[in-house]
Amino acid sequence: MQEKRYTPRILAFVMAGGEGSRLKPLTAERCKPGVPFGGRYRIVDFVLSNLVNSEIRAIYLLVQYKSQSLIEHIRKAWGISAMLPGHFVTVAPPQMQADKSWFTGTADAVYQNLNLLKEHKPDIVVVFGADHIYRMDIRQMVRFHIQEGADVSVAALPVPIERSSDFGIIEADNDGRITAFQEKPEHPKAMPADPNRAFASMGNYLFNADVLIEALEVSHQRGETDFGRHVLPMLLKSNHRLLAYNFATNAIPGIKTYEEMGYWRDVGTLDAYFEANQDVLGMQPHFDAFNPQWPIFSSNYQGPVARIINGQIDNSLLGAATVIDQANVRNCIIRRETIVEPGADLEDCIIMDYVRICRGARLRRVIVDRHNIIEADARIGYDPEEDRRRYHVTPTGLVVVPLGEVSYFARDSRGRGPGYNE
Repeated sequence: MQEKRYTPRILAFVMAGGEGSRLKPLTAERCKPGVPFGGRYRIVDFVLSNLVNSEIRAIYLLVQYKSQSLIEHIRKAWGISAMLPGHFVTVAPPQMQADKSWFTGTADAVYQNLNLLKEHKPDIVVVFGADHIYRMDIRQMVRFHIQEGADVSVAALPVPIERSSDFGIIEADNDGRITAFQEKPEHPKAMPADPNRAFASMGNYLFNADVLIEALEVSHQRGETDFGRHVLPMLLKSNHRLLAYNFATNAIPGIKTYEEMGYWRDVGTLDAYFEANQDVLGMQPHFDAFNPQWPIFSSNYQGPVARIINGQIDNSLLGAATVIDQANVRNCIIRRETIVEPGADLEDCIIMDYVRICRGARLRRVIVDRHNIIEADARIGYDPEEDRRRYHVTPTGLVVVPLGEVSYFARDSRGRGPGYNE
């Protein structure tokens, strides 16, 4: 008789309360996981897609900072049929059941939702962040966790040793057992089998449920609130079995040969965010968003397709209901319901939803947030001093136009908004 395969009960907590202060002004009115990405996604869509594609579909999204935009996105894009018991993506704000306070750290966020954990009685608890761009089959990490008899598994990304000081570094022995954690060390310890790379923590964890519950209760009594700084080092000292799961071994179906294997980006700064968006462009992108075998799910927007009336479009993505009329667009991502008028010239730009670029405007290396009108003949990205006077400019010269106030575009029969001049 064939042995029955063990199928653990899994509950996921996604940490989606991040402020994303280094992404301001994009996070001035929204949390980091709610920031738009690529032609149609938001950052949170990547972790949720990884979970759903991995058949982990009992998901609580723990939110806090300026979460309304994210909550609306989850409501519209991530509804799972109530006919499927145990399948849900549910937003969980601070409940303040144990303490009358907001979440004070990642571990505290899960501690404040221990009632949900105890109600579902999972065998394994997935605790993942919501602010990275990547694909991951989490089932492979679960199998590793079970087969190796781990109490906790930590997803570990191999990074060049010279870049390791930018990350929290995991020290592990030849068997993958974690021996120490280092926070952005000057002299990081290399991987056991590769002196040129080190294991960086991805902030993604699997816990045996009983281990997690006990650890959170002890940490709460001590006033400790963070997984990376408090809970994991405590478990390490108490001789629990903590293992590093090598993300480089994770195999995703449908990945093209030209893609960067093990693609993972922390889009925590404006420049990193811009570069990751550039990674989805081109005939052979570093990260190809089109993968029917491992799709990235997002909004079910029902608007019409983009329209190009005339113009020159090179290496760009156009969102639904966008209209390009006699304009030049190069190396750009233009999201939905954006109008680009005649004579406009855009190069290396990210133009978010509901924006109008008026006649003759020229933009170079600019991020334009939603609901903006860029005036006719404007020049942005050409005069650093003027740009700094009016907008946010990064050290590399990337210009960011913050969220605007235009709430609605009334369009004529050609899809043109108010004030569009012939």
